[in-house]
Amino acid sequence: MAVDDNKKGGLKLSRLIFVALVFMAITLVYVWFRISITNIDYRIAEEMHHRDSLLEENGRLKVEIATLKSPRRIETIARTKLGMIYPERDQVIFLK
Repeated sequence: MAVDDNKKGGLKLSRLIFVALVFMAITLVYVWFRISITNIDYRIAEEMHHRDSLLEENGRLKVEIATLKSPRRIETIARTKLGMIYPERDQVIFLK
């Protein structure tokens, strides 16, 4: 009887070790997945911040384009830097 009890005890111990190893493996896989998800979340947040800064820059550039295209600005440059003036009535030739 003592040998059978010893075998049963060893069998229970090996089953317990096996269950513990399986539990540890599952836990490690779970932790690895959680770390991966956290890293992905950080990358998403970083990309969203980058996108927001690009949208902000795009808005500033649109305002700058509108300013540079302003007829008043173009007229000022034409008069001051290029010395242009409006033509006199006799300088205008109409084509048909």
